[in-house]
Amino acid sequence: MSEKSGAVNHLPKAAGQPTTTYLGSPITPIPPGLPKKTKSLCPECKKLLDAVIFEEEGKVWMEKECPTHGKFRDLVWSDVELYLKAEKWYFGDNRGLLNPKVKNATVCPYQCGLCNLHLSHTVMVNIDLTNRCDLTCPVCFANANVTGYVYEPSLEEVRTMLKAVRDERPVATTVVQFSGGEPTIYPRFFDVLKMAKELGYNHLQIATNGLNMADLEFAKRAKEAGLHTIYLQFDGVTDDVYMKTRGLKLFKTKLQAIENCRKVGIMVVLVPTMIKGVNDHQAGDIVKFGIENADICRGVSFQPVAFTGRISRKEREKQRYTLTDLAWDIERQTNGILRAREDWYPISFAAPFSRFYSAVRGYPVATLTCHPHCSLATYLIINRKDPSKFVPITRVIDVEGMLTEMDKLAEKTETSRFKSFAKIKAFNIVRKHFRSENAPEGLTFTKLLESINGLMDKELRKGGGTEWIAFLVGGMHFMDLYNYDVERVKRCVIHYATPDGSIYPFCTYNGGPTFREKVEKKFSIPLEEWKKKMGKS
Repeated sequence: MSEKSGAVNHLPKAAGQPTTTYLGSPITPIPPGLPKKTKSLCPECKKLLDAVIFEEEGKVWMEKECPTHGKFRDLVWSDVELYLKAEKWYFGDNRGLLNPKVKNATVCPYQCGLCNLHLSHTVMVNIDLTNRCDLTCPVCFANANVTGYVYEPSLEEVRTMLKAVRDERPVATTVVQFSGGEPTIYPRFFDVLKMAKELGYNHLQIATNGLNMADLEFAKRAKEAGLHTIYLQFDGVTDDVYMKTRGLKLFKTKLQAIENCRKVGIMVVLVPTMIKGVNDHQAGDIVKFGIENADICRGVSFQPVAFTGRISRKEREKQRYTLTDLAWDIERQTNGILRAREDWYPISFAAPFSRFYSAVRGYPVATLTCHPHCSLATYLIINRKDPSKFVPITRVIDVEGMLTEMDKLAEKTETSRFKSFAKIKAFNIVRKHFRSENAPEGLTFTKLLESINGLMDKELRKGGGTEWIAFLVGGMHFMDLYNYDVERVKRCVIHYATPDGSIYPFCTYNGGPTFREKVEKKFSIPLEEWKKKMGKS
């Protein structure tokens, strides 16, 4: 069965909320406003608990109580207005998979695989190639030196993982991120890249510390093998930050890795792990650095730190850094390049575009239907030759008006016999909401469209075919046991594949039930045994 023919009758519902998954499990919509009830986990015993999310003094909190371990309270978002704005611009759920591995799950998040309760398909899959690393970062939760064992799947096991995601229906993702540990030290790293291309993945990226990419010959080989993008660990712009987060002075190494990517044509996304009191004062400087290097940097993807293990309430409140803290820090530290309450939206805000594209093509495409409180993001439109000329996309397009109309158009297009006219209507919708009076000199409507097309057309952007570049600034806050929300898990779009063909949401693999531990122990060997096998002392 082809991807097209097998999915024609399973288009996502635009401008509305589905009532069941494809396998018939009921879908409960996200309740608007505060307070609201959800399900969470006990940070001590991981028992499923009732939780309430509520406002207090302009902030959003979660409270829950375990019969055995008592009450827990944690900050969710530090700005209630942004919290409510994010859920206002959620365009509804998806319907999960036609072929989940676990078909009769009854309780989330314990029965992953993916299961019949899950509402989103995989938009990007993570595949850990190894838990070994050439760094020993204090903030890392996944390395052999910490766990005491080596997890390093064989090439055939990696093939099984890649194929499991390509076999998902109704949408087979084409985006893979190889991670770890440090993926570039995997013995058959280049073979893995070539294999992913052969299996139909058209966007290959790695989450890397950049040490090997700082070697020009290694970068060339990675490009030749099919690597498109590196998600570069990038915690700041001074070495004192790296000493705290990674234990080494690494800033020059990061610069060299970026320069090598520029030379060979690999795109870069800067990925800072944000820790309050450690590097939050450099959020604005990181954005400015990305703007200055926008010819090769596609954007910045901030990741507020998630707490592993036990931590006191006092320490959590001291170190907890939320997405809204990030938005406000960037506004303050850049003199308003981006405004916290005006320019930021959840990444699921873009779902109407994908749904329209699905309707025109007649079969589903990857759609970002993650929970509205998983992320905040926006785009800057930057002049390639003069990076000092830029503007937030929200200033030159009425994004709320545009996306509202696109969602309605997607719904009409699903049942229309003349889909070619829909493309003209979509073009006119975007043009209608273009605000030329706010555009920098030289940014016309046509050039704005070219910059947006450059997000999809990697060769167009890399080859200098676009004068203006669309540059992502965003953050995704992965959960820990203190702020765990089961409704977020059900809608996760970033997943992990494992050697047995299972697929797990990010926040069940690395948090909550933490399936990572179970999977890695099943497919690993003790560190000392691995050292003997490899002849290492």
